[in-house]
Amino acid sequence: MQRVTTLKQLAEAVASARERELEVALVPTMGALHDGHLSLIREARRQTPFVVVSIFVNPLQFGAGEDFDKYPRDIEADAEKLRSMAVDVLFTPTVNDLYRGNMDVTESAGKIGDLYEGAARPGHFDGMLTVVARLFEAVRADYAVFGAKDAQQLFLIRQMAKAKFPKLKVIEAPTIREASGLAMSSRNQYLDAKNLEVASKLSAALRVGQGAGAISPALVIDAVRNEMLKVPEAKLDYIALVEADTFEPVVTGFSGRAVLLIAAVVGQTRLIDNIDIKF
Repeated sequence: MQRVTTLKQLAEAVASARERELEVALVPTMGALHDGHLSLIREARRQTPFVVVSIFVNPLQFGAGEDFDKYPRDIEADAEKLRSMAVDVLFTPTVNDLYRGNMDVTESAGKIGDLYEGAARPGHFDGMLTVVARLFEAVRADYAVFGAKDAQQLFLIRQMAKAKFPKLKVIEAPTIREASGLAMSSRNQYLDAKNLEVASKLSAALRVGQGAGAISPALVIDAVRNEMLKVPEAKLDYIALVEADTFEPVVTGFSGRAVLLIAAVVGQTRLIDNIDIKF
Protein backbone atom coordinates (compact mmCIF):
# COMPACT_ATOMS: atom_id res chain seq x y z
CA MET A 1 0.00 0.00 0.00
CA GLN A 2 1.30 3.42 -0.98
CA ARG A 3 0.73 6.23 1.53
CA VAL A 4 0.56 9.73 0.07
CA THR A 5 -0.18 13.12 1.59
CA THR A 6 0.20 15.65 -1.22
CA LEU A 7 -1.82 16.19 -4.38
CA LYS A 8 1.33 15.66 -6.47
CA GLN A 9 2.01 12.27 -4.86
CA LEU A 10 -1.63 11.31 -5.34
CA ALA A 11 -1.58 12.27 -9.01
CA GLU A 12 1.56 10.17 -9.56
CA ALA A 13 -0.01 7.15 -7.84
CA VAL A 14 -3.19 7.41 -9.91
CA ALA A 15 -1.16 7.93 -13.10
CA SER A 16 0.58 4.61 -12.46
CA ALA A 17 -2.81 2.89 -12.49
CA ARG A 18 -3.81 4.67 -15.69
CA GLU A 19 -0.56 3.56 -17.33
CA ARG A 20 -1.63 -0.02 -16.58
CA GLU A 21 -5.05 0.77 -18.09
CA LEU A 22 -6.77 0.28 -14.74
CA GLU A 23 -9.90 2.07 -13.66
CA VAL A 24 -9.74 3.81 -10.27
CA ALA A 25 -12.19 3.62 -7.37
CA LEU A 26 -12.26 6.13 -4.51
CA VAL A 27 -13.55 5.46 -0.99
CA PRO A 28 -13.61 8.77 0.93
CA THR A 29 -13.61 8.43 4.74
CA MET A 30 -12.94 10.43 7.89
CA GLY A 31 -11.03 7.54 9.46
CA ALA A 32 -11.90 5.66 12.65
CA LEU A 33 -12.47 2.76 10.28
CA HIS A 34 -14.88 -0.05 11.13
CA ASP A 35 -16.43 -2.98 9.25
CA GLY A 36 -18.83 -0.62 7.48
CA HIS A 37 -15.90 1.20 5.88
CA LEU A 38 -14.24 -2.09 4.97
CA SER A 39 -17.44 -3.15 3.19
CA LEU A 40 -17.13 0.01 1.04
CA ILE A 41 -13.64 -1.10 0.03
CA ARG A 42 -14.94 -4.54 -0.93
CA GLU A 43 -17.62 -2.85 -3.04
CA ALA A 44 -14.97 -0.66 -4.67
CA ARG A 45 -12.90 -3.70 -5.52
CA ARG A 46 -15.92 -5.25 -7.25
CA GLN A 47 -15.66 -2.38 -9.72
CA THR A 48 -11.88 -2.31 -10.25
CA PRO A 49 -8.72 -3.75 -8.68
CA PHE A 50 -7.22 -0.27 -8.02
CA VAL A 51 -8.65 1.36 -4.88
CA VAL A 52 -7.78 4.71 -3.30
CA VAL A 53 -8.97 5.38 0.26
CA SER A 54 -8.84 8.91 1.62
CA ILE A 55 -8.83 9.77 5.33
CA PHE A 56 -9.58 13.41 6.05
CA VAL A 57 -11.56 14.89 8.93
CA ASN A 58 -13.07 17.85 7.15
CA PRO A 59 -13.40 20.99 9.29
CA LEU A 60 -15.87 22.57 6.86
CA GLN A 61 -18.61 20.05 7.65
CA PHE A 62 -18.51 20.44 11.43
CA GLY A 63 -20.57 23.24 12.96
CA ALA A 64 -19.92 25.22 16.12
CA GLY A 65 -20.19 22.98 19.17
CA GLU A 66 -19.91 19.76 17.14
CA ASP A 67 -17.31 17.06 17.68
CA PHE A 68 -14.51 18.06 15.26
CA ASP A 69 -11.86 18.18 17.99
CA LYS A 70 -12.89 14.92 19.64
CA TYR A 71 -13.78 13.00 16.46
CA PRO A 72 -11.91 9.68 16.81
CA ARG A 73 -8.55 9.60 15.01
CA ASP A 74 -6.08 6.71 14.88
CA ILE A 75 -4.34 6.85 11.54
CA GLU A 76 -1.91 3.99 12.19
CA ALA A 77 -4.68 1.59 13.23
CA ASP A 78 -6.64 2.64 10.16
CA ALA A 79 -3.62 2.14 7.91
CA GLU A 80 -3.13 -1.37 9.25
CA LYS A 81 -6.74 -2.27 8.42
CA LEU A 82 -6.32 -0.87 4.92
CA ARG A 83 -3.11 -2.85 4.41
CA SER A 84 -4.97 -6.01 5.36
CA MET A 85 -7.53 -5.13 2.66
CA ALA A 86 -4.73 -4.67 0.09
CA VAL A 87 -5.77 -1.08 -0.62
CA ASP A 88 -3.50 0.42 -3.28
CA VAL A 89 -3.29 4.04 -2.09
CA LEU A 90 -4.03 5.71 1.24
CA PHE A 91 -4.40 9.47 0.81
CA THR A 92 -4.11 11.46 4.06
CA PRO A 93 -3.90 15.13 3.15
CA THR A 94 -3.55 18.01 5.56
CA VAL A 95 -6.07 20.86 5.36
CA ASN A 96 -3.50 22.93 3.42
CA ASP A 97 -2.78 20.05 1.04
CA LEU A 98 -6.41 19.56 0.09
CA TYR A 99 -7.72 23.12 0.19
CA ARG A 100 -4.51 24.79 -1.06
CA GLY A 101 -5.01 27.72 1.29
CA ASN A 102 -8.60 28.35 0.17
CA MET A 103 -11.06 27.31 2.88
CA ASP A 104 -14.08 28.87 1.15
CA VAL A 105 -17.18 26.71 0.91
CA THR A 106 -17.63 26.38 -2.84
CA GLU A 107 -20.57 23.98 -3.11
CA SER A 108 -24.23 24.46 -2.23
CA ALA A 109 -26.51 21.60 -1.26
CA GLY A 110 -29.58 23.67 -2.17
CA LYS A 111 -33.06 23.16 -0.77
CA ILE A 112 -32.63 19.48 0.14
CA GLY A 113 -29.45 20.36 2.00
CA ASP A 114 -31.45 22.56 4.37
CA LEU A 115 -33.79 19.74 5.41
CA TYR A 116 -33.43 16.92 7.97
CA GLU A 117 -29.71 16.69 8.79
CA GLY A 118 -29.20 20.07 7.17
CA ALA A 119 -31.76 21.68 9.46
CA ALA A 120 -30.04 20.22 12.52
CA ARG A 121 -26.54 21.01 11.24
CA PRO A 122 -26.66 24.24 9.18
CA GLY A 123 -23.94 24.39 6.55
CA HIS A 124 -22.95 20.75 7.07
CA PHE A 125 -23.84 19.57 3.59
CA ASP A 126 -22.26 22.56 1.86
CA GLY A 127 -19.00 21.75 3.65
CA MET A 128 -19.34 18.05 2.90
CA LEU A 129 -19.93 18.64 -0.80
CA THR A 130 -16.99 21.04 -0.94
CA VAL A 131 -14.53 18.46 0.37
CA VAL A 132 -16.01 15.67 -1.77
CA ALA A 133 -15.65 17.88 -4.85
CA ARG A 134 -12.00 18.52 -3.94
CA LEU A 135 -11.42 14.77 -3.58
CA PHE A 136 -13.17 14.03 -6.87
CA GLU A 137 -11.01 16.66 -8.61
CA ALA A 138 -7.84 15.29 -7.02
CA VAL A 139 -8.37 11.58 -7.67
CA ARG A 140 -10.34 11.74 -10.93
CA ALA A 141 -11.70 8.30 -10.18
CA ASP A 142 -14.06 6.25 -12.31
CA TYR A 143 -16.03 5.13 -9.26
CA ALA A 144 -16.70 6.55 -5.80
CA VAL A 145 -18.28 4.42 -3.09
CA PHE A 146 -20.46 5.71 -0.26
CA GLY A 147 -22.57 4.00 2.38
CA ALA A 148 -26.36 3.89 2.32
CA LYS A 149 -26.53 4.85 6.02
CA ASP A 150 -25.94 8.49 5.13
CA ALA A 151 -28.85 8.60 2.70
CA GLN A 152 -29.20 12.37 2.44
CA GLN A 153 -25.46 12.78 1.94
CA LEU A 154 -25.48 10.13 -0.78
CA PHE A 155 -28.40 11.81 -2.56
CA LEU A 156 -26.64 15.18 -2.56
CA ILE A 157 -23.33 13.70 -3.73
CA ARG A 158 -25.12 12.00 -6.62
CA GLN A 159 -26.73 15.30 -7.58
CA MET A 160 -23.38 17.09 -7.55
CA ALA A 161 -21.61 14.30 -9.43
CA LYS A 162 -24.26 14.29 -12.14
CA ALA A 163 -23.82 18.04 -12.64
CA LYS A 164 -20.05 18.40 -12.24
CA PHE A 165 -18.46 14.96 -12.64
CA PRO A 166 -20.67 13.24 -15.24
CA LYS A 167 -18.14 10.48 -16.00
CA LEU A 168 -17.93 9.42 -12.35
CA LYS A 169 -20.15 6.55 -11.22
CA VAL A 170 -21.31 6.91 -7.60
CA ILE A 171 -21.83 3.49 -6.01
CA GLU A 172 -24.13 2.90 -3.04
CA ALA A 173 -23.00 0.21 -0.59
CA PRO A 174 -25.52 -1.27 1.89
CA THR A 175 -25.52 -0.30 5.55
CA ILE A 176 -23.55 -2.68 7.75
CA ARG A 177 -25.07 -3.35 11.17
CA GLU A 178 -24.05 -4.70 14.53
CA ALA A 179 -25.77 -7.88 15.74
CA SER A 180 -28.19 -5.61 17.64
CA GLY A 181 -29.25 -3.92 14.41
CA LEU A 182 -27.40 -0.69 15.20
CA ALA A 183 -25.93 0.84 12.05
CA MET A 184 -22.13 0.89 12.26
CA SER A 185 -20.72 4.38 12.77
CA SER A 186 -17.46 5.82 14.02
CA ARG A 187 -19.52 7.82 16.53
CA ASN A 188 -20.72 4.59 18.17
CA GLN A 189 -17.40 4.74 20.04
CA TYR A 190 -18.92 7.51 22.14
CA LEU A 191 -21.68 5.21 23.47
CA ASP A 192 -21.43 3.22 26.69
CA ALA A 193 -23.13 -0.18 27.08
CA LYS A 194 -26.44 1.31 28.21
CA ASN A 195 -26.56 3.83 25.39
CA LEU A 196 -25.59 1.18 22.83
CA GLU A 197 -28.73 -0.71 23.82
CA VAL A 198 -30.82 2.45 23.53
CA ALA A 199 -29.27 3.25 20.15
CA SER A 200 -30.24 -0.15 18.78
CA LYS A 201 -33.89 0.85 19.17
CA LEU A 202 -33.60 3.24 16.23
CA SER A 203 -33.18 0.42 13.73
CA ALA A 204 -35.88 -1.58 15.51
CA ALA A 205 -38.29 1.35 15.12
CA LEU A 206 -37.44 1.61 11.41
CA ARG A 207 -38.21 -2.07 10.94
CA VAL A 208 -41.59 -1.55 12.62
CA GLY A 209 -42.27 1.25 10.16
CA GLN A 210 -41.19 -0.91 7.26
CA GLY A 211 -43.50 -3.67 8.48
CA ALA A 212 -46.47 -1.35 8.94
CA GLY A 213 -47.41 -1.89 5.33
CA ALA A 214 -46.78 0.72 2.69
CA ILE A 215 -50.40 1.86 2.71
CA SER A 216 -49.99 5.50 3.63
CA PRO A 217 -47.00 7.67 4.59
CA ALA A 218 -48.74 8.83 7.78
CA LEU A 219 -49.24 5.27 9.01
CA VAL A 220 -45.57 4.45 8.48
CA ILE A 221 -44.36 7.54 10.34
CA ASP A 222 -46.87 7.02 13.15
CA ALA A 223 -45.67 3.44 13.59
CA VAL A 224 -42.07 4.61 14.01
CA ARG A 225 -43.03 7.49 16.31
CA ASN A 226 -45.06 5.18 18.56
CA GLU A 227 -42.14 2.78 18.78
CA MET A 228 -39.76 5.58 19.74
CA LEU A 229 -42.12 6.70 22.51
CA LYS A 230 -41.09 3.48 24.26
CA VAL A 231 -37.49 4.76 24.34
CA PRO A 232 -37.58 8.15 26.10
CA GLU A 233 -33.80 7.97 26.61
CA ALA A 234 -33.41 8.66 22.88
CA LYS A 235 -34.14 12.31 22.11
CA LEU A 236 -35.92 12.08 18.78
CA ASP A 237 -35.07 14.78 16.25
CA TYR A 238 -37.04 13.73 13.19
CA ILE A 239 -38.73 10.89 11.35
CA ALA A 240 -39.22 11.42 7.62
CA LEU A 241 -40.33 9.41 4.63
CA VAL A 242 -38.89 10.60 1.32
CA GLU A 243 -38.83 9.51 -2.30
CA ALA A 244 -35.48 7.87 -3.02
CA ASP A 245 -35.10 9.61 -6.39
CA THR A 246 -35.96 13.17 -5.29
CA PHE A 247 -35.71 13.25 -1.48
CA GLU A 248 -39.10 14.99 -1.50
CA PRO A 249 -41.64 13.87 1.13
CA VAL A 250 -43.71 10.85 0.13
CA VAL A 251 -47.38 11.71 -0.38
CA THR A 252 -50.40 9.43 -0.55
CA GLY A 253 -50.57 7.67 -3.89
CA PHE A 254 -46.80 7.53 -4.41
CA SER A 255 -45.47 4.40 -6.10
CA GLY A 256 -41.81 3.46 -5.98
CA ARG A 257 -38.84 3.26 -3.63
CA ALA A 258 -38.94 5.42 -0.51
CA VAL A 259 -36.44 5.95 2.29
CA LEU A 260 -37.57 6.10 5.91
CA LEU A 261 -35.21 8.35 7.88
CA ILE A 262 -34.64 8.78 11.60
CA ALA A 263 -32.34 10.92 13.73
CA ALA A 264 -32.01 10.99 17.51
CA VAL A 265 -29.55 11.95 20.21
CA VAL A 266 -28.51 9.13 22.55
CA GLY A 267 -26.47 10.34 25.49
CA GLN A 268 -24.44 13.10 23.87
CA THR A 269 -24.23 11.40 20.47
CA ARG A 270 -26.32 12.22 17.42
CA LEU A 271 -27.25 9.11 15.43
CA ILE A 272 -28.95 8.66 12.08
CA ASP A 273 -30.31 5.63 10.28
CA ASN A 274 -32.66 4.73 7.44
CA ILE A 275 -34.38 1.85 5.75
CA ASP A 276 -35.96 1.36 2.32
CA ILE A 277 -39.71 0.92 1.85
CA LYS A 278 -41.36 -0.05 -1.43
CA PHE A 279 -44.70 1.61 -2.18
